[in-house]
Amino acid sequence: MPPIRRLFLKTELEPRLEEARAGQRAVFFVDAAHFVLSSFLGWMWCAARMFVRAASGRQRYNVLGAFNAVTHDLLTMTNDTYITATTVCQLLHKIAAAGLNIPVTLVMDNARYQRCQLVRGLAAALNIELLFLPSYSPNLNLIERLWKFVKKSVLNSRHQGSFAAFRQRIDQCLDELPSTHRSSIQTLMTLNFQTFEDVSLLAA
Repeated sequence: MPPIRRLFLKTELEPRLEEARAGQRAVFFVDAAHFVLSSFLGWMWCAARMFVRAASGRQRYNVLGAFNAVTHDLLTMTNDTYITATTVCQLLHKIAAAGLNIPVTLVMDNARYQRCQLVRGLAAALNIELLFLPSYSPNLNLIERLWKFVKKSVLNSRHQGSFAAFRQRIDQCLDELPSTHRSSIQTLMTLNFQTFEDVSLLAA
């Protein structure tokens, strides 16, 4: 891991997560997933040619999520157009309305619609801290694991016959995180972050 990311993990992220574990702070990891209606293929091998059904068009279902690092609660804003600064502001209001009586930190990447003055100003007014990750640090954003889980659980190797069915499958998976998927989420969403320091790279 580059020094700047290692320093961020040790001096910025881990101290806040320690407070969150002690119930003194709420830390949410924020990111948007853009699910495109298409065929999500799994691995397969076949001796004969096969034709795989695919959806027509490029309809997209956007989910902007805030995942609580300790309680595993998920707050979302969804649409089928674009995620904008306005969408982020709506999520900020939703978090503020949750009535948390402790400091709140949102860990997010440097997407322009998240780092703009509109979002920063509202966050300050709502007394919400925005903690921006170093560039190219998806391994430090916990919610990235959640989006991969959703794709693997409900989309991979499946054909969705319509955009409505596609959207419903995603919503159902997210709704079932505290129940059907609770065990998987507890195992997956631990606060251990890959630093890549122990990865040995082989020469090509």
